[in-house]
Amino acid sequence: MRILSAEQMRIVDAAACSRVGDVTLMRAAGVALSRIIPAHVHRVITFAGSGNNGGDGFAALAELDKRIERIVYAMPTSRPSTARTDAELRALASGVTIRPLPLTLPEAQEALAGVDIALDALLGVGTHSVPKPVFHPAITALCEVKRATRVIAVDLPTGVDPTTGRCAPTTVRADLTLTLGVPKLGLFFEPARSFVGELRVGHLPMEEEIAEGGEPSFDVLTASEFLHLIPRRPAFAEKRTAGVPLIIAGSAQFPGAAVLCARAAARSGAGYVTVATPIEAAALLRGHLVEQVVVSYDPRDTEGSIHTLTELLKRAGSLAIGPGLNLDLAEGEILRGVITRTTLPLVLDAGAFSHLAGHLELLREKRCVLTPHDGEFARLSGEGPIAEGTRLTRLRSFVERTGIVTLLKGATTLIDDGKTTHVNSSATQALATAGTGDVLTGMIATLLSQGLTPVDAARVAAHWHGLAGRACTTHRPIGVIAGDVADILGAALATEFGETDESLIMRAALRGNAL
Repeated sequence: MRILSAEQMRIVDAAACSRVGDVTLMRAAGVALSRIIPAHVHRVITFAGSGNNGGDGFAALAELDKRIERIVYAMPTSRPSTARTDAELRALASGVTIRPLPLTLPEAQEALAGVDIALDALLGVGTHSVPKPVFHPAITALCEVKRATRVIAVDLPTGVDPTTGRCAPTTVRADLTLTLGVPKLGLFFEPARSFVGELRVGHLPMEEEIAEGGEPSFDVLTASEFLHLIPRRPAFAEKRTAGVPLIIAGSAQFPGAAVLCARAAARSGAGYVTVATPIEAAALLRGHLVEQVVVSYDPRDTEGSIHTLTELLKRAGSLAIGPGLNLDLAEGEILRGVITRTTLPLVLDAGAFSHLAGHLELLREKRCVLTPHDGEFARLSGEGPIAEGTRLTRLRSFVERTGIVTLLKGATTLIDDGKTTHVNSSATQALATAGTGDVLTGMIATLLSQGLTPVDAARVAAHWHGLAGRACTTHRPIGVIAGDVADILGAALATEFGETDESLIMRAALRGNAL
């Protein structure tokens, strides 16, 4: 699904207004909002600003059953748009009560007493500045409501920057955000993610304009897109047609990284997993890997090691390099020799970066995925640490320069193929533990061996990885380890098979509130 920056959204909105009219768009927004409000509620209010975001709040309450008590607390506006005027008149005609926006905290708290649903329609995508003090009482009261009252943000929570995800000191913390027309880029970045709650998309009649939303291009996977991309085993599959990744990983010091990578490759559907590891680590790996084959090579014999590994490649469908590898010069020479001799799709992580940082030209014509975190990316790019707010531009610049699909790990993982930046929406703090990157590498290796392109393998694995992390937290709120993530991959995928709502983008990992 396409996602847009604030500037792109303004262009799309203006074009859609020219084609279908602003009244049509606001009425559609009202319908979309009304559909997520349960029919059994008794009292719904809106805190409405003076612009069209406030108008959407009026439009939503105009669509609700007249038996529901509905109140809009609105900022006055001297020059309302045609759409907002229409929404206000329709709200009045349907029995909505209109009152002034509370200007003190006690007044705002009183307005929220006994409310089932409160809509935050104070500020929308057109506002980037810190909310003015006049909004602070309403924002503070919305943040302090009891669990009986659910807060729904209209388009985005007030105080969130729609492009960067930065948040003002006073920002609404929503239980659910219904972003209108198309998701806004900033909603997927911290700290905004912590204020968005569950994120859904309210479809508006602007599909034509969204498809031509301009550059740069951003995208996020919906549940249906994710499930469509996941490879399915044919009815008569055998182990070597189900995915055959070869993993070069491990060392005497870090055998666990190779174990986790191999287990994840198997748990994500590979039929035959082979791990090639330096001879000093082979016994350690064999003690932990029962279903996967462990083959050793001797780093002291460069040519012999290259021969051993290239022979293994003849029976493989993809190649993963890096988890837990030694950083000595001989290892680097072996890896570079293997890479120059293969045409298989490959994924590189961890130790591989130390051996290839100055040799990225070897990968330019390869079907390859790099999976660095920020620190590794700083070394790979040769341009130092990533400054705050520059991850998108730094990643795009690197991919344009190298031609290599790159997955930049972080609180919001980004995948770029030089055409589109894919923003992962399934992240969870549960993945902030050693070894989860090795799990991700094994997953990508399997998906590559099953025929996915590098960019699709990377974005599918990243989304699935997050789902698995979240699944772990359902029975282990703290203490999730990387092995848990690998082992729950199948179960995490099973839960996603039941999801049919294409507009569902992100669930709240911590708040757990349900409407």
